[in-house]
Amino acid sequence: MRVQSNPEYCLGCGLCRLYCAAAHDGYDGNLLKAFKRGTPQPRADLIVRNDKSWLNTCRHCHNAPCINACLTGALQKDDQGIVFIDSQRCVGCFTCVMVCPFGHIQPSRDSYRVVKCDLCRDQKGIPACVSFCPNGALSLTEEVETR
Repeated sequence: MRVQSNPEYCLGCGLCRLYCAAAHDGYDGNLLKAFKRGTPQPRADLIVRNDKSWLNTCRHCHNAPCINACLTGALQKDDQGIVFIDSQRCVGCFTCVMVCPFGHIQPSRDSYRVVKCDLCRDQKGIPACVSFCPNGALSLTEEVETR
């Protein structure tokens, strides 16, 4: 599974990133609380080129190079194919950041660890970015990257 972005419908508003950040900051997606009390950090980038924009997020590769490169086993894949980080095992070596061919893993702003899209797996539903996209530019798809 992964988030599919449709540039034809994307307005470039960035709400996907805001809701993503809030969903991972412990305030149940409440934007106001997350941004006033927490340290929200989105797990995806909004790309804007000329008159097109799209959300660039983890592809949850079939043979994920980040998992193979992780020295501590912090990067794992669950039974649904979602690549996620066990933050308790991450030591912040950033090897995964270097090997991700798409640049989807980034250093955390508030710790010596990394963050990436995990399709909001802790919320057990549709990812926040997809749920709150006002124009329906994002969808959850079964398409798998073959890397």
